[in-house]
Amino acid sequence: MKQRKTGAQAGTTTTPAPHALAAEVRPGQSVELLKELHILTRDGKLNQDSRRKLKQVYHLYQFIEKLLQELPAPKSTGLTLADHGAGKSYLGFILYDLFFKNLAGSHIYGIETRAELVDKSRELAARLDFDRMSFLNLTVAESAQSKELPGRIDVVTALHACDTATDDAIAFGLQKNAQAFVLVPCCQAEVARHLSQGKALSLARTPLAELWRHPLHTREMGSQITNVLRCLYLEARGYQVTVTELVGWEHSMKNELILARYTGQRKRGSAERLRAILQEFGLLTLLDTRFTLPEDNGVDNAIPA
Repeated sequence: MKQRKTGAQAGTTTTPAPHALAAEVRPGQSVELLKELHILTRDGKLNQDSRRKLKQVYHLYQFIEKLLQELPAPKSTGLTLADHGAGKSYLGFILYDLFFKNLAGSHIYGIETRAELVDKSRELAARLDFDRMSFLNLTVAESAQSKELPGRIDVVTALHACDTATDDAIAFGLQKNAQAFVLVPCCQAEVARHLSQGKALSLARTPLAELWRHPLHTREMGSQITNVLRCLYLEARGYQVTVTELVGWEHSMKNELILARYTGQRKRGSAERLRAILQEFGLLTLLDTRFTLPEDNGVDNAIPA
């Protein structure tokens, strides 16, 4: 497949980076944007903290750029991307500047619950003439029903969306027939709560429950199990899943990056393992909420009496 040209390849009218920054700032990158995001100082310099931040942003961009280049863009609309829990929209702005800006018809939607951040992002997009960016003051769950978003979204991102917001982003993407997911989960608590509720019964049933007997271990086990379940769920729904590190552990403990690309091949084995894990850990009620399996996998969602 012929790869489309990104902003760095296709040429742009943005202000060129100062010569001293050539090694860190990509060719064609908007220096004004990097200043607005406080990655560059007002006089165009990098300090140690901003250099580390820029490195992390580019590291993540490389993962997403590869995904985007592999996706077929609809001729009539271009690619669409929804960024859930957008915050200050660092990711959305960088993606637009380096990729979407030169991809005709494509659009980025930033979804954020804090109205003041949505307003600031709108102002910045207008100032930079990033006219195919929209910012919506919605929760992830609300966005699935919003008429401000199209019926199809090609790529769904959710970076550090807390607790069940990552699951809401997955549900959103499945509803919108997303071609790809880019997820960095954060603060998973739902499964940990379920583990705590059934702890006494689990300890009596199996010595493996010692893995979550102490509250700290419950939290960590809940986080690990949640991400494993999410990966199996995506595989059961027809996605090829890759799990890797986002950045070095010295930068962040919330470091797991889940990349999923739609293939249409629903894995029956993943559906069966998902249900088995839910049953083993006393989490079968989640089959009715977070991990509803498609019927054609042949896996019964009914919870036994």
